[in-house]
Amino acid sequence: MRAMNRMRIALLTHSVNPRGGVVHTLELGRALHALGHEVTLFAPARAGEAMFRASPCRVVLALIEGARGSLVGVVDERICALKHALVEENVSRYDVLHAQDSIGGNALAELKAQGKIRGFVRTVHHLDHFDDAQLAHWQRRAWQDADAVLCVSDAWTRTMRSRYGIAALTVTNGIDRTRYVASSDNERDALRERFGIGAGPVVLAVGGIEARKNTSMLLDAFASLHTQLPSAQLVLAGGASLLDHDSYTRRFLARAAELRLDVSAKGTPVVVTGALSDASMPALYRLADAVSMISLREGFGLVVLEALASERPVIVSRVAPFTEYLDDTTCVFADPHDASSITDALVKAIDGASGIDFAHAVPGLLDRFSWQASASRHLDIYGKLNA
Repeated sequence: MRAMNRMRIALLTHSVNPRGGVVHTLELGRALHALGHEVTLFAPARAGEAMFRASPCRVVLALIEGARGSLVGVVDERICALKHALVEENVSRYDVLHAQDSIGGNALAELKAQGKIRGFVRTVHHLDHFDDAQLAHWQRRAWQDADAVLCVSDAWTRTMRSRYGIAALTVTNGIDRTRYVASSDNERDALRERFGIGAGPVVLAVGGIEARKNTSMLLDAFASLHTQLPSAQLVLAGGASLLDHDSYTRRFLARAAELRLDVSAKGTPVVVTGALSDASMPALYRLADAVSMISLREGFGLVVLEALASERPVIVSRVAPFTEYLDDTTCVFADPHDASSITDALVKAIDGASGIDFAHAVPGLLDRFSWQASASRHLDIYGKLNA
């Protein structure tokens, strides 16, 4: 890496689908590009796939070949695809190589071990627990072999330092407020028709059905709300993931049956939309009466900022990292292990008794988290590495 005013930056992400880390990569790239830097985005993709959101940066899709297999096989083929694409793109030309996840981190770690690059940066959004030894090894190698480790919250920075002895640095996440300021009646009406969304109230959760997202506990909380408000609907959006959540989803559906809550893609008390187009999300937020993010583990939680930018009350777990940047004027806290606590928080938000200050506190919060500020922080770190 070498110092220069205009940097050539490669940002690596694991997928073309809408996940928090991919959004971070795209929006960080956009902000770095706006500051005059040459940014290339690398993402593994199968034939016919495209990045879910347009970017002003150059995008290199690393072609994945072969049939889908085990998770170890899926990760391995993505690491290989990224490594091949980087070599084809003359990886040594970049001043900064920055991976946002374990897949990109391992591609760069292998190139570093082969002497094809001098070093790389890795952002840890969060870490998962893997029983499989190979997956656990890949996750550790991706940050252990990096020359700098960044985290999107102070909570994970502290974890990397205290648990692993890594002198990680915190970088900010951001929000493009212009994406969520408004949506047309036609867009919202189209979504209502498509998913059979009635008068509500509507509780929205983004991220699919996952143990980490605590979706089953939300279901129990919603069951109590539905008893009080029979027209209420829980909308579960998104869920594109490389990890296998099938067993958790089966348990979720079994629990819904016990609670006598029908689940389908349209018109039921619990609506599962699956992955949606990026263009649909602002209107979907505006349809909601409350947005729930009662995760057990998050790196930061971009959905929180998206909901608040859409002027929708958000219910979050009273755990870090949420407690680091939110307070009672910007969210409704709930105990993620207590369904009744979540139900109470949902009722407060729906009844307009959330206490969230959309006139002052929320705009102030959103002002603190801009992609421009994030890009500046990254550039300061990049510059020190290049010095």
